[in-house]
Amino acid sequence: MRTEIILATEENGFIIKNMYPLYLHDLAGIHGTLPNKYGIFEEGNIRTLQEQYDVQQAWFEYPEELFPYIIMADGLPAGFCLIGSGRFVPEETDFHIYETFILRPYRNRGIAAHAVKAVLDRHHGRWMLFTQSDNKNEKAMHFWTKTIGEYTGGRYSNMEKRIEGMPKLVFRFAN
Repeated sequence: MRTEIILATEENGFIIKNMYPLYLHDLAGIHGTLPNKYGIFEEGNIRTLQEQYDVQQAWFEYPEELFPYIIMADGLPAGFCLIGSGRFVPEETDFHIYETFILRPYRNRGIAAHAVKAVLDRHHGRWMLFTQSDNKNEKAMHFWTKTIGEYTGGRYSNMEKRIEGMPKLVFRFAN
């Protein structure tokens, strides 16, 4: 499968927004979260998917610091990868992978690894990412360990840390 990444703009950002509820639904199985009283996997009183769209608009308001990528497979949207920088990352970090998601029909085909490596190649500096570190998230932990290990030639660090009250596996590396 031919995989490519496209930096989303306000014109095509709706593609990420369309996939985002599916991403949150996947996360609910890992985090054990429930939908809000309106059936939306989102905190607070977001009542419709349109309102959830509006929350995601921030990804398009800071084009010098936020990089929302659409992952394409054979010309069709297959997922997304959301990158932050500048004021949106901790000190001693240049870039942070906030979210990465692949639609179920495209999983286990190497698309995510190829896309993540392509994103990393576009932005050079000190990176950080974290993922839930418990047995419900073993596939993601394995994916990140393998992908970052291959990309860096094993030159990365990882550590267990509690972030927002949840156990996380934090990766740091530079490219």
